[in-house]
Amino acid sequence: MLATTFASKTTLPPQIPSLSLLPKPKSLHNYLQPINRRDLLTALAFTVFPFFTSPQLNTYGNFDPFSLQVSQARGLFQMPPFRLSNRYFLVRAGESEYESLGIINTNPVAKTSVDSGLSKEGKKQTMKAALALKAMGACEGNCWIWPSITQRAYQAAEIIAAVNGIGRSHVVPEYSFLDARGLGAYEGKNLDSISEVYASDSISPNIKPPPIDDGTPNESVSDVFVRVTQLMSILETQYSEDTVIIVSPDSDNLTILQAGLVGLDLRRHRDLSFGPGEVRFIDTTSIPTYKQPASAVYKCINPPSCT
Repeated sequence: MLATTFASKTTLPPQIPSLSLLPKPKSLHNYLQPINRRDLLTALAFTVFPFFTSPQLNTYGNFDPFSLQVSQARGLFQMPPFRLSNRYFLVRAGESEYESLGIINTNPVAKTSVDSGLSKEGKKQTMKAALALKAMGACEGNCWIWPSITQRAYQAAEIIAAVNGIGRSHVVPEYSFLDARGLGAYEGKNLDSISEVYASDSISPNIKPPPIDDGTPNESVSDVFVRVTQLMSILETQYSEDTVIIVSPDSDNLTILQAGLVGLDLRRHRDLSFGPGEVRFIDTTSIPTYKQPASAVYKCINPPSCT
């Protein structure tokens, strides 16, 4: 009798359903879908917030950072940047095994193979780069190393980390934005033939190398510019007042990135060429006399020549 009375007093009211009666999701997989990082960043880059117009002064007569146009706000990166939140060092990995043989190798399918690693000379060049970074005091504060996952770039990052006392937790492999520039039909050809690619680059940043069907991309300067800008958007959002060392397997990633950061016409990126194992600190206040418009997007004067 007591048990019956107790049970009746603890029965849930009719208007409150029992938790056991609520529908259960079949699987979290139905609700959590993977997000492609490139797609997400591209969507963010084209999102428009109309409520900021131009920089204003606050009531105290000082510059109000919250009045900046959204394109100038941290995390929504544009080239040349309004400001940088971090210090950046650009490093080209030392010579690769393929480069020692004088062969162009940009197919991402082989980027993690041993053959894409540093040559004996490349290891020496990278050691010099690591010591140069140490002499420059690159990692005296909070320091992060962002290498391409390409074998030679990651090997270079490990050498740099060891020389500068950087733990593995501060080495962040980049899986796509720092791939060597895909040179299409030039894949497997002699390194000297790359001069033909640069001749086209000097005409327009939109000219692509001839395509090939082996999986090697054929990227224009503009294509590379998009992905290195996306990389900078990640870094400027993720870190603040840190040092970031970007390690690339090739020169083009770095020259196009530096051209964008300082406002140089992208057709002239080759003027900033990096040698194997070269280190460069980025100073955005050092802008060449001749530079492109503030939008950092080359505006062609003669449209037929830009296609």
